[in-house]
Amino acid sequence: MRKLAGLVACAVVAIAGAIAPAWAFNCPVVIKQAEDLIKKAEPKATPDTKPLIDEAKKQLAEARSHHDNAKTKRDHGDAVRKAKVAAAFAEEAITLQGP
Repeated sequence: MRKLAGLVACAVVAIAGAIAPAWAFNCPVVIKQAEDLIKKAEPKATPDTKPLIDEAKKQLAEARSHHDNAKTKRDHGDAVRKAKVAAAFAEEAITLQGP
C-alpha cells in the first residue's frame, strides 16, 4: 500500500512539474489574442466604442508589463487576467460596431 501511495505521489509531482512551466508561456498567447482583437476593433471605432478600445489598450499595456517583469506565478497570472480583460473590452467594442 505504501508503494502505491509513493507512486501516486510521484505521478502527481511529475504532472504538476510538467504543467507549471506552461502557465508562464501562456501569457504571450493571451496577449497576442488581445492584440488581434484590438486591431480588429480599431478600424471601425465609433464614439461609443472608442473608450472601450482605449481601455483595452490600457489593460494590454498592463498585461505586457506584468509579463515582462514577472518574478512569480502570480505575476504571470495577473498578466493573463489583464490580457483577458483587454480582450473582453475589444470584443465588446466589436460587438457594438456590428450591424
